[in-house]
This record gives sequence, C-alpha cells and structure tokens, in this order.
Amino acid sequence: MSESDQLKHTYGKINKEYGFSLATCPPEKDGPIYMVNLMKYHEVAQYDGADTEAAAISGREADDKYNPASVLNKIGADMVFIGDVTANLLGNEDWDRIAVVRYATRKSFIDMQSRKDFSEKHVHKNAGMQRTVIVCCRPEDTSIDTRVRPAPSLELRTVAMIVRQTPQRDTAFAALPEAVNFAAEGTIVSDGRMWDTVQFIPVQSADEVPAIAARVADAEPGTAYVMAVRVTLDAFTAR
Repeated sequence: MSESDQLKHTYGKINKEYGFSLATCPPEKDGPIYMVNLMKYHEVAQYDGADTEAAAISGREADDKYNPASVLNKIGADMVFIGDVTANLLGNEDWDRIAVVRYATRKSFIDMQSRKDFSEKHVHKNAGMQRTVIVCCRPEDTSIDTRVRPAPSLELRTVAMIVRQTPQRDTAFAALPEAVNFAAEGTIVSDGRMWDTVQFIPVQSADEVPAIAARVADAEPGTAYVMAVRVTLDAFTAR
C-alpha cells in the first residue's frame, strides 16, 4: 500500500512494509491468502465532508453499506467466514464482528485498494469502524484453499476464536488440538501490534468458550484475544 492509495484509514495503522511485500510477491510464489478482520464499530458512524450521510446511522449500519461482496466477486475473492462477537473473554479490547476473506493472490488484495468501485464503498467502512485488525494468514490445512464458499446458514452456530502473539506457533496449535489453525504471515492493519496465530474451534454454545479461554490464560497481557462468535458463514469448521 502507498500514499497514492487515496483511501482514508482512520481505524488502524497500515503496515506499509508488509503491504509492499504483498504488492511485489513474485507470481510463482503467490497464491491464496486469508485476511482475518477483527472489527469494532463506532456507536454512530463518523462520516465527514462530502461523505456525510443524510441521516445518522450506526457504525454497524455503515459497515453493512460497505459490504464489498460485489467487488470481491470481480477479483475472484470470497467471504469464507462471517460472524458477530457475542462475548469477549480475553484481551484488552472488545470486538463486534469477524470476517475472513480469501483472496486468490496477495497482489489482488493490494490491487483492489485502487479500484474506483472499492473506493466508493470504502468510505462507509472508514465511517463505521472505530478500530480494525487485519491479520493475513495461511491455513495449516491447505485443503481449505479449495473449499467452495458455503451458502449462508439459517442455523446460528457458535465458534470460539483465538488470536495470539506467540513465537511458538507449533506449541500454540498443539495446546488446542481441536482447532482449525491459521499461521499469520503478517498484520496489514492494526494498532501497531503484529499477530502470529488465529484459531477457530466449533462449540455447542458460548458457555463453552470460557473454558477455552482458560487454556490460554497464561498469555501475557495484550498478546491474546479469545471470543465467542455467532457465525452465519463458515468454510472452516462446518463440513
């Protein structure tokens, strides 16, 4: 990403060094990448200048207006996980919604930033988001790369989600053997912290998530999130 992107990003710091590596990844080394979005909304969307809405709307409603599905379809990307956070069990901050997008290549994610149709939608994301973390990941199980996007389900399921800073990824994965594991390649948007692992565990109810949080309670303050997510789209843990 560069200064010429001309997109406002008031919801987090862009890791320009990692953005450059995404943009310049050689085609023979490029391939699917998963952008894991942790989102916290403004209570009231913060539009400004020419972007001001006629009537005040919530940050969540602004994010719904942003919905980039049509642009993603054009570049061969898919939403593969969407859910609302129902409980924040571990972490210094709370989150409202989780979304994971699978891009066919790293470069396609960067190229999307300069598309006019994306820019027109992005003003809503910028207005709605109080803060965002975007962790760029690869799955431990590479068969996930070829799973088709599932149809949205009317049955609401709960998934525990764990995001960690840890130099011992294998140890973190082994501690939760029932999890679907993702190793972070980089963190493109954050408050400056870089993240290393993302894990998803299907549960019967949110009541099971505190016990999962207890299993990573030895994490240093500010280095882990554990949350319960009520999912409407899930290509990872639903078969």
